[in-house]
Amino acid sequence: MTSAIRQIPLDTAIHHHAHDFHQIVIGLRGEAEFEIEGLGGSISAFSGCIVPANHMHYYAGTGDNRQLILDLPSDAFAVTGHHHELVRLFDAPRFFALDTSLRHYLDFLLHELSLLSRQASIDPIHHERLAGTLLGSLHARLATEPPAPGRPLDLTALDRFIDRHLGSRLRVADLAAEACLSEAHFSERFRQRTGLSPWQYVMRRRLDCARQMLQQSHLPLSEIAALTGFTSQSALSRACRQAFGHPPSQLRRAGGQRLASSAPCR
Repeated sequence: MTSAIRQIPLDTAIHHHAHDFHQIVIGLRGEAEFEIEGLGGSISAFSGCIVPANHMHYYAGTGDNRQLILDLPSDAFAVTGHHHELVRLFDAPRFFALDTSLRHYLDFLLHELSLLSRQASIDPIHHERLAGTLLGSLHARLATEPPAPGRPLDLTALDRFIDRHLGSRLRVADLAAEACLSEAHFSERFRQRTGLSPWQYVMRRRLDCARQMLQQSHLPLSEIAALTGFTSQSALSRACRQAFGHPPSQLRRAGGQRLASSAPCR
């Protein structure tokens, strides 16, 4: 399959879905809100987000908005062959801002798309070239961001904050504000400290809490999903299979067996 680049406004009503291809969304005009598997943020002109394949995400535009959307199948030319390193961009959801050079490239890309739209036939490989240059430039910047100076993060305080809001929508901005840092500095310092992105860290705590509830309570799966910040029971089930190799029902049975074996004999 080949990549696809399009420009569309996002509906102001909230929608959600997951798809089997990677996606990059860059704001051209107005604003939009994204929540990707429980961690979200807003994008505006010259900022964007990375949506890895098979990640449930909620999104909505605000007023008059327009977004550039790049769809990337896993076998797209832009992320395979000599470009295979670029797929690491999609290890986890992420929000980013375009620097001056990337803003100039975005202007060029939009101009090229305008020219292509007036042609009778479009060579799909040209979209791949445009996508590959954008991905390569993003990868070079996001993979080599300089260390952010400052005092160490107070992970204990952040853990308390995350746990208090585990069932709510958590954004990178919320965590950064709790740490009194900008989003960009917080994300970089957090990865340096933990080896994980904020999204990966929050997801780990959601899953640990969900597993504990499954093994120590009789709450229905839908309620556990809501309490731990998953968008639905199916989202919880999918996350458990990916993280633990078992569905929630099997984790619950395993917890029940352990509790029974540890009960005193009568």
